Amino acid sequence: MFGKLASEALGLSDIGKIIDPKDFDKVESDDYVFHEDNEKIFFLVKSKTDEYCFTNRALIHVDGTSAISKKRNLRRYEYFLHPIRNVSLETAGTVDLDVEIKFTMGEVSFSIDVDKKQLEKLKDLYKALFKISITTIENKIGLEYANESLKLAVSAISGLRADSQDVVQNFKEIADYSFEWLVTNRNKYVVEDFSDIFLKYINN
Repeated sequence: MFGKLASEALGLSDIGKIIDPKDFDKVESDDYVFHEDNEKIFFLVKSKTDEYCFTNRALIHVDGTSAISKKRNLRRYEYFLHPIRNVSLETAGTVDLDVEIKFTMGEVSFSIDVDKKQLEKLKDLYKALFKISITTIENKIGLEYANESLKLAVSAISGLRADSQDVVQNFKEIADYSFEWLVTNRNKYVVEDFSDIFLKYINN
C-alpha cells in the first residue's frame, strides 16, 4: 500500500524520476539511511520498482521485482569499498522518453533510466559521480606512494648498525612510527564521506 501511494504521490512510471529533496521522506530508502551518523541523501532516483539513493557515503539500491510485489532487495554500496568507475551519460534521441546514466561500483554495473525532461538535474549527478571516481583513483595512488615511502624508510633504518642493547628500543620506535604513519595516511587517503563533492555539484 505504501509503495502504491508513494508512486501515485510522486507520479512514478517505469522510467525513473529524480525526487525533490522535500519528498525524500516519502521513499523507502530513507528508512535505511544512517541519519544517526550524519549520513544524508543528496540525490534520489525512483521508478515503480526501484530506488537509487545516493548519500554522502553510499549508494542504497532498493531493488523491486515488480511494481505490484512487496518484495524488495536492499543493497548498500559504500563508495570507499566499491570504487566508482566507467561513469557515462547517454542523452535522448528525438523519440526517446528517457536518458541513461551508467557506472560501475566494484564489480556491479548500474544503468539507470531517467525521464529526459530531468536531464539537467541528471548532469549534476554525472559530475558528482565522475569526480568521486577521479578522487578515489588519486587517493589510491597517494596511499600507495605513502606506503612505499614507509617501506623504503624502514629498510634504510634497518640497515644501520646498532648496539645490541638498542635493538629492542629501536624496533619499538620503528613499529610505533610505522603504525602512526599508516593510520595518518589511511585517514588522509581513504575517504568515506564525500559530502564536499555532492555539495559542490548537486544543486538542490
